[in-house]
Amino acid sequence: MAWKRSDEAPGNHPAEPAPAAPRPNPAPLPSTPNAPEPPRRTGERATIGPSIFIKGDLTGDEDLVIEGRVEGKVDLKQNNVTVGRNGKVKADVFGRVVVIEGEVDGNVFAQEQAILKQSGAIRGNITAPRVVLEDGSRFKGTIDMEPKDRPGGGSQAPGANRSGSADAGRAGESPAGVSQPVHRT
Repeated sequence: MAWKRSDEAPGNHPAEPAPAAPRPNPAPLPSTPNAPEPPRRTGERATIGPSIFIKGDLTGDEDLVIEGRVEGKVDLKQNNVTVGRNGKVKADVFGRVVVIEGEVDGNVFAQEQAILKQSGAIRGNITAPRVVLEDGSRFKGTIDMEPKDRPGGGSQAPGANRSGSADAGRAGESPAGVSQPVHRT
């Protein structure tokens, strides 16, 4: 049975729409309800879970946490890379800040800093301007902390020694023990 409105002339009213089936509401996002999920941006984190094994090269534009196994090359030079406690990596790792809590069998190249946590192990070389080896961590290899932008050796900050050996402790003495003039202002 169809009902007609009495104030409209017969034949001049549009067809009544069929009732719409109820649509399920998608789960709202915390900040913007009913908005589609935005594409991933730099600064977000992807995770390789503990049951995942990847053989090949990894590249991307977001931070990465590796809890599984990776063999190949991890190349995220502009992003942070973390090898979690369960992570086992047989690859060279390139990142902005590289944090190792698990095991890496390969070289680590960090643009800003490499951090080897107490639970971590690296069998390979580390190249980074800043390196942290926490007490109890395991490391076999060499460390290169020379900045790339120093052609011909350039000058270093006073007391800085980027070769991996300890500084001499007294003013006016070089790491090799040779006296040098001390300039005081």
